[in-house]
Amino acid sequence: MKTRLYNLAGIVILLCCSLFLVLQPLPIAEPGPLPEDPAMEDLSRIVYPSMAGIEWEPRFIKPNDSLWSLFGRDWTVVARFNRIDRRHIYPGMTLKVPKNIRSVAAYTPLPVEYKPASRHEKYILISLTEQWLGAYEYGKLKFSMPAASGREGHNTPTGLFRVDARHRNHTSSLYKTEDEEAQYPMDYAIRFHIDKNDVAYWIHARDLPGRPASHGCVGVYDEVMQQRVYGFPENPVLLQAEELYNWAVGEEVYEGDSGEFEELEGGPLVEIAGDNPSYHHAPLPLLLSLTK
Repeated sequence: MKTRLYNLAGIVILLCCSLFLVLQPLPIAEPGPLPEDPAMEDLSRIVYPSMAGIEWEPRFIKPNDSLWSLFGRDWTVVARFNRIDRRHIYPGMTLKVPKNIRSVAAYTPLPVEYKPASRHEKYILISLTEQWLGAYEYGKLKFSMPAASGREGHNTPTGLFRVDARHRNHTSSLYKTEDEEAQYPMDYAIRFHIDKNDVAYWIHARDLPGRPASHGCVGVYDEVMQQRVYGFPENPVLLQAEELYNWAVGEEVYEGDSGEFEELEGGPLVEIAGDNPSYHHAPLPLLLSLTK
């Protein structure tokens, strides 16, 4: 009797081990980021509610791949869809690629009309859940753009704020560039909050890696800044930090912009809502294979 029980236990253990092995990536499988990748560079794992009705597939980036080589003139659509810039595309990461790229050329996860903004000439809505910023005029969406908010542990504050300062040539007083040679640039900076510890929060130009990444500020596209600081890209295209700055606090709104720090009165309202996006616990291809 004991022998039979031992045999049965051995079979159960063998089956469990076999199942465990089946669920692991095979040695001959296409390489990709590990499920526990702390950088979350498998962007197919990020959950954006607005994508629920959009068909897309994961695309693993191989050596010598670039957004242009993969998607041609549609590269800006794919970059926008993934909330990422060209400097952060590298072999080993995974992007979300819409099956019909042209159908999402005007993609925005924010409403085209937003009632809370209807009484305001200018109103900025930031969704942390979608990592997206919208500029509204009397409740109608004027333009919108991807954003990178504060990562976990450095979360961007939520609530209703008001723009109270601008600084076109701002730099961080706390953080440096990756090579530690200069203070981190924060071009086209728009201040919207100072907390009880006197920490200032800004909307400004920064790198967009496709996920929350800042120390609490909200960053938007500016490849001119990246070209100046990092020497890449050679031909800047994504310039939405300047567009937002000019619309919100530029010289047509407040005259005499010297480029230096200046406090403002009556700036646009800034609403920040939601939580940082959630992640699938495993890469999408593995999840799909387990549901078949």
